[in-house]
Amino acid sequence: MSGNEITTDVVIIGAGPVGLFAVFELGLVDLKCHVIDILDRPGGQCAELYPEKPIYDIPAFPEISGQGLTDNLMKQIAPFSPEFHYSQMVTNVEKLPEGGFRVTTDAETVFNAKVIVIAAGGGSFQPKRPPVADVEQYEGKSVFYAVRKMDDFRDQDVVIVGGGDSALDWTLNLEPITRSLTLVHRRDQFRGHADSVNKMHALVEEGRINFVIGQLGRLEGKDGQLEEVVLNTKAGEMGIPATRLLPFFGLTMKLGPVADWGLDLHDNALITVDTEKFETSVPGIFAIGDINWYPGKLKLILSGFHEGALMAQAAKRIVHPDEKVIFQYTTSSTKLQKKLGVA
Repeated sequence: MSGNEITTDVVIIGAGPVGLFAVFELGLVDLKCHVIDILDRPGGQCAELYPEKPIYDIPAFPEISGQGLTDNLMKQIAPFSPEFHYSQMVTNVEKLPEGGFRVTTDAETVFNAKVIVIAAGGGSFQPKRPPVADVEQYEGKSVFYAVRKMDDFRDQDVVIVGGGDSALDWTLNLEPITRSLTLVHRRDQFRGHADSVNKMHALVEEGRINFVIGQLGRLEGKDGQLEEVVLNTKAGEMGIPATRLLPFFGLTMKLGPVADWGLDLHDNALITVDTEKFETSVPGIFAIGDINWYPGKLKLILSGFHEGALMAQAAKRIVHPDEKVIFQYTTSSTKLQKKLGVA
């Protein structure tokens, strides 16, 4: 073992809500975690794609934003001092003859761990770029694929392109703060919720937003700052003043290197697990959250939380096979309460 390799009990791949809650459950059974994520911050898709969009099905929170949920989870796991490795992708997993695994990232960080937990959501994901020339020069300055801060769009001329829930939701959410807002879709039919479509049409009738049937033609601007979006419509080219563009063309979801780790896959897209421990076909490697599959699987955050709790009990037995696993409640166990700093 090299001296610069990090040794830990568990490596968690994915810092989304399910991966973060896994830190908590593993911490309760005294397992130390290192967390790796391809993004540059915690929260995964939840915080990356809709940080300010409300989530309504988290137990005990009638409404909470993706960023709010992430912030709360980070507070909850703070007592266990997990270590995070952002902007890195796991490229290789090697099973060691003495037991455990060697995990290597594209930043050449190397870990030795007894257990691996894959909590990578749908895998590595990237937004699909619109098929227009030179879009790259505007990205991150005036072309964005997600709304991280609504204030970045305040008093701006915003063009949103797309016909799904993301395009409709941000049309409705950003309209009150923009200088102008135009929604562009290739047809007058939408994939989003009917209620959102009706609300959008009502805003058009009130003259508060514009709706154009057409497709992106080209972008005009300089030094990364957008000045105009040119659309291709049935009537010909149409130029729209624009300082911000939000193209919602969907995401490209890929398992990435995970597909080459020798795990049994379902439809070549999801990792097959059991429903007792949420262990994969390789002992010691678990998969929780949206990236796994089993009969009856529901892609819900709360399902991932449940999977993480059962995984942690099994992980404890692998890391410390000589220790008896005693299930305890945080409400009554002074031992657990001391770990959490509340006793």
